[in-house]
Amino acid sequence: MNLDFTENRNISIPSYFYITGLSGIPHMRYYYIFLFFVYFISLLGNSCLMFVIIMDRNLHTPKYISVFNLSLTDICESTAVIPQLLDTFLFGNQLIPYGLCLSNMFSNMLFFTEQSLTLTVLSFDRLVAISLPLRYHMIVTHGSMLAIIGASWTIAMLLTMIGAIFMSRLSFCKFIVTVNSFYCDHGPIYRSACNNNFPSSVIASLFPAIILGFPVFFIIFSYTCIAVTLFKITTPQDRHRATKTCTAHLILVAIFYVPITFTYALSSFINANTRIFNLSLTTVLPPMLNPIIYTFMTEEFMVSVKRLLKRQITFK
Repeated sequence: MNLDFTENRNISIPSYFYITGLSGIPHMRYYYIFLFFVYFISLLGNSCLMFVIIMDRNLHTPKYISVFNLSLTDICESTAVIPQLLDTFLFGNQLIPYGLCLSNMFSNMLFFTEQSLTLTVLSFDRLVAISLPLRYHMIVTHGSMLAIIGASWTIAMLLTMIGAIFMSRLSFCKFIVTVNSFYCDHGPIYRSACNNNFPSSVIASLFPAIILGFPVFFIIFSYTCIAVTLFKITTPQDRHRATKTCTAHLILVAIFYVPITFTYALSSFINANTRIFNLSLTTVLPPMLNPIIYTFMTEEFMVSVKRLLKRQITFK
């Protein structure tokens, strides 16, 4: 029993968590192979985007500090989710040790939180750029943007540590705990505890409001102010130019927030497989799409790419 079960200060720790994933669906191997290609494109796209930002001095601006941070977070999120997911289901390793499971859970929470906060920071950048253009370079400096990004990482790590502390105090009555998700999901795990899980249930209700609710509220507020400012712009050319600078960010926001908001809002009405499938896609697709959207929908970035390519061809 000592090999399977550990008791310490009345806290019973299981040896393994069993991740169910998508059950009863044929040919799921092809879906996991698809996720491998998603991961490869995510790594390639975000690495290229970061490389262009580093190499082109014209992109060494506060805005692209946030874009760089988003790409870095996308790589971390994809690496935290997809390799473990492939190992779990493609190679049949659905029994995950307690320590590895909690590590997987909180790395996902950390990077997901940072993704959400970075999108919020980018909306702040657009708000100041369009609503207060004359004061933009005084408000949004390299120093202030680095401070904001540092604060967002601090908040993400603090929330993750709080979740980890309360999760470590849960006791489980089984040697192997079944988790109905595609990874070590906080909700199914804390509900499987056999001691008082009230603090974790509060976290499960409060954290989505902090991680999703506040950023969405701030983004809606930002774009409401931007819309009011755009209506005050008299010339259609200036209005179109200002709107174009927001398009890429709005698409990123929609891709990130809309699917996961609907999935959580309708979780009581959809079956487990649909929920797991939606959550897996909303986790892995945004990191792949973000660099593609920024490359093709941001004019200044396309100019930088062409400049670097021309420089490379001239050098050769």
